[in-house]
Amino acid sequence: MRISSHILVVAIVSIAPLLASMAHAAAPTAPETLLKQMSGYPHAKQIAFSEEQVVDHEVGLGAIRKVGGGWRFKDSERLTGTLLSYTWQIVGGFTSAAAMDELLDSVVNAENTMVLFECEGRACGKGVQWANRVFGERVLYGREDLQQYRVYALRDENAYRLVAYSAARTADRQYLHIDLIRIDD
Repeated sequence: MRISSHILVVAIVSIAPLLASMAHAAAPTAPETLLKQMSGYPHAKQIAFSEEQVVDHEVGLGAIRKVGGGWRFKDSERLTGTLLSYTWQIVGGFTSAAAMDELLDSVVNAENTMVLFECEGRACGKGVQWANRVFGERVLYGREDLQQYRVYALRDENAYRLVAYSAARTADRQYLHIDLIRIDD
């Protein structure tokens, strides 16, 4: 009996770190942490970052289109809080769409996440308007048939909006832009 008890104790001690790491992996990750991890992604070269307090920041919940001589979203919401903006160039033969999917897989599968809007290609509207008017990053202007835009509502101890936009100019010029807004209460 002593030998089997000893084996059981050794087995538990050996498997404890594995169980702890599994529990840690299953724990929800703060959105800010996910974005910092993306900066460590070997095929993403961060080219821009900013953090600022915003008041009535407009988030598009529809395609951008020209209405009455001005560019507007089909639908939108205005938020106040802290805006983190990241832009990465995707390198090494990977596409911005694939990098976006990989990053957002962990977000989409998290509890308390809801898709508010998504579009692909020309259904999103003019790429030049997304690049310049919406995100203020001219490098994001690319082929309209390759653009993707998604907006998620996230909630953990805080409420967030995660806005993701991928664009491709050429095979070597692939870009991913993420805005994360931590909404003030």
